[in-house]
Amino acid sequence: MRPHVGDRITVESERVSQPRRTGVIEEIVGEDPPRMRVRWDDGHESVFAPAAGAAIVTSPERPVGA
Repeated sequence: MRPHVGDRITVESERVSQPRRTGVIEEIVGEDPPRMRVRWDDGHESVFAPAAGAAIVTSPERPVGA
């Protein structure tokens, strides 16, 4: 699945003691390799390039007729 602006992203932690991070994709910066600007739920923003299997991207649910 290709990421799109507005999609939610969840990134698993590399360390057991750290929680996963979640946020919203604000901008697609590059396609190959994929890079995106993410506004994390903690208020920070960063450019993120996910490693294989490290991130889950989900589309927001839209109301019917929207």
